Amino acid sequence: MKKILVPTDFSDSANNATRAAADIARKTNAELILLHIIELPQEGTDAVQQGFEIPEIMFFKQHAEQKLTEASTAPELHGLTVYAVLKLGRTLHNVTEVAEANDVDLIVMGSHGASGYKEFFIGSNAEKIVRNSQTPVLVVKNDASELKYEKVIFATDFLVENEAALTKAINVLTNFEIKPHFLMVNTVNNFKPTHVAEEIALNFFKENNITNYDFTIYNDLDIEKGIINFAENVNADLIAMGTHGRKGFSKFINGSISEDIVNHSSKSVLTFKI
Repeated sequence: MKKILVPTDFSDSANNATRAAADIARKTNAELILLHIIELPQEGTDAVQQGFEIPEIMFFKQHAEQKLTEASTAPELHGLTVYAVLKLGRTLHNVTEVAEANDVDLIVMGSHGASGYKEFFIGSNAEKIVRNSQTPVLVVKNDASELKYEKVIFATDFLVENEAALTKAINVLTNFEIKPHFLMVNTVNNFKPTHVAEEIALNFFKENNITNYDFTIYNDLDIEKGIINFAENVNADLIAMGTHGRKGFSKFINGSISEDIVNHSSKSVLTFKI
């Protein structure tokens, strides 16, 4: 792992993510890119029509530059190579653009989550980035001092289309020096007898040369509940899973389990684009 991107709004959850990213950077000898984005008004508003020189935007820019300098030189980042980047615009566009332009290996960010009508209409920034990013995304949900990598649940259905995401996951988890615990959730609508589920999983491990792992089949009402309930039951440190990144009408009809997990789970979540 060479580069880690950390979007920050200087909130407590963003600071937790920065500390988590610093821990990963020290373990993998990676560089950190600390990114702050000043959200601009939508096109067509008076602020945009007046340009970037209006006093309000200049004030926010100067304040953000000062905060970003303080964040990038914080004691917990000492000894690391840190680049501070300030952007004007929309969060989603700038995060994915900076990640791709700098060939980033991992995006680490905090999340407040979203629920109810807010989730239905807009969702959280973390959810949007998980949906659109080609780069693996680690969403930190708790205090970084409590974030460990010893017990990681990798939720998968072992379909062939997930092999690329699984390869990315194994590469990242290997950097964390942990053994993944693979989870298959059995539901009423897609039930598999234990011997069938075990055969599917064992063939998958064999074909992908995976030898160091744990594996569990867990029954629940739906996949999201199964993943969250199992992670809580075993006191997992992290949930890892692939995401299809569905958008628009497809997301409305089919949903996205990984994005729902990001919003609803109390555990940190690591996602990989399928």
